[in-house]
Amino acid sequence: MSNSLVMNCSPHEIRVATVEGRRPVEIVVERKKDQSLVGNIYKGRVTRVLPGMQAAFVDIGLERAAFLYVADIVDPKKKAEKDGDTRDSTISEATRDAYHRPIQSLLNEGQEIMVQVAKEPLGTKGARVTSHVSIAGRHLVYMPTVDHVGISRRITDEEERKRLKEILEELVPQGGGFVARTAAEGRNPEELRADLDFLRQVWNDILTRMESGPAPVTLYEDLDLVLRTARDMITPEIEAVHIDDEGEHTRLVRFIRRFMPRSLDKLKLFERPDAIFDAFGIEAELNRALGRKVWLPSGGYLIIDQTEALCAIDINTGRYVGRRNLEDTIARTNVEAIDEIVHQLRLRNIGGIIIIDFIDMDQESNRNRVFSELTEALKRDRAKTNILKISELGLVEMTRKRVRESLARSMSEPCFYCDGTGLLKSRTTVCHQIYRSMVREAEAMGDERAVRIALHPRVAETLGREERAMLAELEARLDLKLSLAPRADFHLEHFEFSAAD
Repeated sequence: MSNSLVMNCSPHEIRVATVEGRRPVEIVVERKKDQSLVGNIYKGRVTRVLPGMQAAFVDIGLERAAFLYVADIVDPKKKAEKDGDTRDSTISEATRDAYHRPIQSLLNEGQEIMVQVAKEPLGTKGARVTSHVSIAGRHLVYMPTVDHVGISRRITDEEERKRLKEILEELVPQGGGFVARTAAEGRNPEELRADLDFLRQVWNDILTRMESGPAPVTLYEDLDLVLRTARDMITPEIEAVHIDDEGEHTRLVRFIRRFMPRSLDKLKLFERPDAIFDAFGIEAELNRALGRKVWLPSGGYLIIDQTEALCAIDINTGRYVGRRNLEDTIARTNVEAIDEIVHQLRLRNIGGIIIIDFIDMDQESNRNRVFSELTEALKRDRAKTNILKISELGLVEMTRKRVRESLARSMSEPCFYCDGTGLLKSRTTVCHQIYRSMVREAEAMGDERAVRIALHPRVAETLGREERAMLAELEARLDLKLSLAPRADFHLEHFEFSAAD
């Protein structure tokens, strides 16, 4: 299966798709005015300390204050002890120590602190930040607040893991930790040293800026989407990188030539007259990813509903009638749905709590098979997931790490018509509402004997036809002559009363 990256660039927006085979599996959209904040480092000021939540709000210069949890704070006392000690601390130990110290002993309001954005602002929530800073290079990730040498879990060869660990333990000086990224596999000590030296220089520049100027101030900005994708995503599994902008192509050539020259031949400038996302079949898949219903090849379908708290995925047999019996039809639909569910989770970048409502299966063997297939399919996902066994009700509860907003939230907004509920009052309900409102307001109309009702054309049609008896009864009850005035510019649920001419 050939894998590739496809980059669509315009002056105002960058779109990057990861394609596996001929199918896009991940799409990231970044607009120039809304560039990603994850990875940026700030000198912030603590605005509020919340002992009851063991958290604090930090002003980093954004519209909303960032949220800092106690476990994400570097303990200055622990760090001072560590700086004069041998390298025996790990990330997990530093986190555990923070849990045992109340946040009010670590932070004070008005205090200036260095933090890094770990999660984008989502909805009404501010960014999630941490003071455990990490800076990503091509082959290594530098973590100046811990002393730890680690190897990416995606490097599975034990001999290679041992080789990289030995190289890093020899190269890494006292103070600060490093993790070898997947791209470090097969790299020689000279290449790793060059990356290490570069990252330490970046850190020294950040420290220098930290000492100058009041908070809030930006200390370090991560790469933009084009260069960040090249740094993080160009691996041996990626066979080609297609980009449709000559200027961005030139910039990418310089970056790749400096940091990953072996991958330079993978870069292709797309020069055809048609749009690059159309040529690779991505545009249609992107539009499909914004829909609520997703059809399966057999005729079954998924319903995907995203809320503030969680995402619910419902599986239905739809037009699929099966060939043998009901249990077999249900099991086949559930198994077929798994590949599409995992694909949609990745494509839509759905994170947080996810509830999957599989069609009820009577046989335990089928439930075990579905769970096993889902667990295996999720291994293709780069995001961290946790999954629980199928419940007696046929539900699977799982979580998927959320770093940035989902595709739907980043590319759409709540409907101003239904206010995001997805529902409107029925026309019949609005007719009954008009009836009750007219009864309530009749006294206020005084001597008026003719009243005009301005309302949406569809409601007018319902009231004038199916609910004509209701209108006639209202006229008789109030001794009024009622006329309907359809208004195409009215909301379906909106209506007004006025004296008729």
